[in-house]
Amino acid sequence: MYWETQLGHLTASIVFSLVGVGIFMVAFLVMERIAPFSLRKELAEDDNVAVGIVLGSVVIGLSIIIASAVGS
Repeated sequence: MYWETQLGHLTASIVFSLVGVGIFMVAFLVMERIAPFSLRKELAEDDNVAVGIVLGSVVIGLSIIIASAVGS
């Protein structure tokens, strides 16, 4: 009965948001580990636009996957 109240929906939203952000952080760390170069160095020091575009695409793709997995 608690989950059908407004406070229950708010609690569920917060929990699912934290789970989604946690999964996203783990996926980003895995991606950073398997990349053959340092993502942070390429973005911050070398201003590599191509790496930024690829990283943004991966972020959007991961977000869509996580949103559909957590939302169902």
